[in-house]
Amino acid sequence: MGKYRLLDKIAVVTGASSGIGRATALAFAERGAHLVLASRNTPALEQLAAQIRSQGRQALVVTTDVSQKEHVDHMVQEAMDHFSKVDILVSNAGQYIRSPIVNLAIADLEHSMAVNFYSHVYAVMAVLPHMLKQNTGRIVFNATMDAKKGLPPDTPYVSAKFALSGFSDVLRQELRGSGVRVTSLYVGRVDTPLIENLTVPWISAKIPAEAVARAIVRAIERGSREVFMPPQVIGLYYLNVFAPGLADWAVRFFHLEGWEKEE
Repeated sequence: MGKYRLLDKIAVVTGASSGIGRATALAFAERGAHLVLASRNTPALEQLAAQIRSQGRQALVVTTDVSQKEHVDHMVQEAMDHFSKVDILVSNAGQYIRSPIVNLAIADLEHSMAVNFYSHVYAVMAVLPHMLKQNTGRIVFNATMDAKKGLPPDTPYVSAKFALSGFSDVLRQELRGSGVRVTSLYVGRVDTPLIENLTVPWISAKIPAEAVARAIVRAIERGSREVFMPPQVIGLYYLNVFAPGLADWAVRFFHLEGWEKEE
């Protein structure tokens, strides 16, 4: 199978107003794709859309609260009405919600599941019938490394990401032979507004959102099933598989949960 080309493809990117989503939208536009930009931050989306249009690409702005199914359904319908197809979904939007279990408010867990898990399910259920009808498509989930190794005290966030990892794993297998490929992205700390108040140790230094965007482009072009980055993330993953006790020790020793900056 040859390289999947992004030229003139229609790509939906959620959480496009900043961070990984914004960087990914710009990377797609540089390779000739047209964009459907979704988030709650309309002014930021409009600014991004203007930048994309200046490159000769089309950009459709759809203000979307991804935790609301009707919003996601509307977003995909707008994309279909405007472009008549959706080739790529980058389901990226999320919110970093932390709490130790002993203090866990169920409302926080439910909110995290809505934003960090169900939002991805809603997006897939909305675009998948169109992709199956086309016999082609690409779906990328930003599952993050939290879906492979939980870090205290990130219970709400980790729980949702583990659910997303399981969902994406099954979806990838079920879509075998359909022409629709699924990629799960497992990245460590990324320099985005999502964790701007978090100081992290040197071993999990924040990587640029642009580096993640380039990895997403490569994954789509190659049809990669899973992407781990940076390299130390792979090490922690395998350490947790073969020696979970040692992985727990590494989390504590390196203080991988980081330190929240005081307001």
